[in-house]
Amino acid sequence: MARIGVYPGTFDPITVGHFDVIKRAVHVVDKLVIAVALDTGKEPVFDLPMRTKLVREDVKLLGKDAKRVEVRSFSGLLMDFAEDEGARIVIRGLRAVSDFEYEFQMACMNSRLNPNIETVFLTASEDTHFISSRFVKQIARLGGDISSFVSPGVAKHLKAHFS
Repeated sequence: MARIGVYPGTFDPITVGHFDVIKRAVHVVDKLVIAVALDTGKEPVFDLPMRTKLVREDVKLLGKDAKRVEVRSFSGLLMDFAEDEGARIVIRGLRAVSDFEYEFQMACMNSRLNPNIETVFLTASEDTHFISSRFVKQIARLGGDISSFVSPGVAKHLKAHFS
């Protein structure tokens, strides 16, 4: 039986930090489903179809591992989506200690919703732990250089959006 994992997020936009987690997650699972969340609680710069498209474009950069990754959008409860996908693992990235409390609470709630799905935390690498989509958007909005934080394709779309 294949180990299927789900890596959820809003990915607004996908950053090199997200991509780092994706690269490492494909070594933990046989199939990785990147779940791009509608998440109406946030005010995304890009709509759901565009965020999904940008994630798909970046996944191609994985080379041969890309064939084990699917990108899907979803709304509603993550645990329902994960179960529908046949996943038994949810991958979450941790950038800093400040992320842990929120992520731990979410993992506990998700475990109550579906105790058959485990949450696995992957810590951010030392090169990416400081990168957040929020900061990337802020820098892009102010005309700064975001080329070390996102792929060239994402940078192009952000630049066009804020022009």
